Parts: sequence; C-alpha cells; structure tokens
Amino acid sequence: MARRSVLLLVAALIAIAGTAMIVLYVQGIDARATKDQELVEVLVATETIDTGESVADAQEAGKIEKSEVRRADVVDGSLSSTSSISDLVAIGTIYPGEQLIARKFGSLGDTQSLVIPDDKMAMSVELTDFERVAGFVNPGNEVAIFATPQDLTAILPEGKEQKLGDYTRIVLTRVPVLGVGTTSVTSRTTKTEDGGQVAEEVARTILTLAVTQEEAERLIQADRNSDITFALLTDDSKVSDNPGVRPGDLFPELFRDIRP
Repeated sequence: MARRSVLLLVAALIAIAGTAMIVLYVQGIDARATKDQELVEVLVATETIDTGESVADAQEAGKIEKSEVRRADVVDGSLSSTSSISDLVAIGTIYPGEQLIARKFGSLGDTQSLVIPDDKMAMSVELTDFERVAGFVNPGNEVAIFATPQDLTAILPEGKEQKLGDYTRIVLTRVPVLGVGTTSVTSRTTKTEDGGQVAEEVARTILTLAVTQEEAERLIQADRNSDITFALLTDDSKVSDNPGVRPGDLFPELFRDIRP
C-alpha cells in the first residue's frame, strides 16, 4: 500500500513538472511571437535614390522617411537615423520601399561606376603630388584651381608685342572631384643653383572632375598653357574670382621703378 502511494505521488510530481514545462514553453513562444510583432522605426526610401545621389539631396527631395515595421521584418543593418551617413552618397540604386542600410552608402569613390551630375561632364587632369595638395585630395572633395601662365605675350594696337610676365590667378573657384586615378612616376629635369641640370622622379596622378562646358574650356586652356595648382576646400572655405597676383605684387619695393 505504501509502495503504491509513493508511485502515485511520483506520477503526480512528474505530471506537475510536465505541465509546468509545457506552460513555460508556450509562454516562451508567446513572448517570441510578441517580440517579433513589436513595431520598430526604420528609414525607408519613398522614391528611387540613384547611384551617386547624396543623402542630403535625397532627404531634401523627400525620398527618405521614417516608417514602422515589425521587428521580424527589420533588415540587418537598417538605419533609424541619417546621422551616420549624412555626408555620404548612394553607391547603388535604392528602390522605393527599401529599408536604408549603412553598407549601401559611401563616398563618390566607392560607387560602382563614375557618377557625373546631370548638368556637368567629367574631365581628367594629370597632376604631381604638389599640385594636388600632396595627395590629400579624394573623391567627394571640392577643389579650387589656380593657373600660373608662362611667357605670355600681348599684341599692342600698333602691332608690337609686349611680355606680360608671370602671374597667378584662380581659374575655377569650386569644383567637385569625382575620382582619383592610379599614380605613376615620371622624370623631370630641373636646374641647380650652379646652372647645372638634374633629373628627378615625380609622382603624377590623374584627377577626374565634374565641370560644366565653360569650366572645361577654361581648365583645358589652363592645363595647356599654364602651370596649374589645386587647393583643397572645406564647406567653409572662402573663394572668390579676383585679378590675381604678379611678382611685383609680392615685392613692390623691387618693382616700383619698373614700368610695363
């Protein structure tokens, strides 16, 4: 009799434990299901964002908005804010309804192909490291371009020629850099202080810029007939078109008795 009571007690305990485990399992399923149904805020494209289009331009055009989706539908890496990508561009086409993820944004140099703004054209210029700010210019940067013409001659009304002398002035005040090509090494011969000549190796890199037709014409002329130099700009850099600087402007005391 006692043995039978013990068996009944053990069976009851097993039944209670089994029931508790089933209850806990069902509660776990309910909790996971509830969590998956929880709404989460993410950024979604409302219109097509083209390759190379900046986040700022897409936002201004109303192509990005916040939307609530089920947690189960959240794409890995999706964004709820543009703060981490505010200075970047789309490196591939993003379609309406698509959640925004960080890995789909980068600099202009990360895009799958050369991205040229609709109203401009791409133009490449080969420069030394000195002329391109010691290699600090990268895709997405903006630059100002200066030219120093050499041996320019003006034809006076009476038909005589007059040397204009060297001078430096700005050619283009602000243009975006689309790409930076591979660097090659070329030789350049320079004069020494004693009048001799020495050959030195110079690194040259091709920079590709986005320019209008008029800017391209000015840049081609500067590249063919002048020494050109790039200046790296920030958003706050102040650049303006002015008459430029001649040697006499640097050392007026040496040129005050010289008349053109």
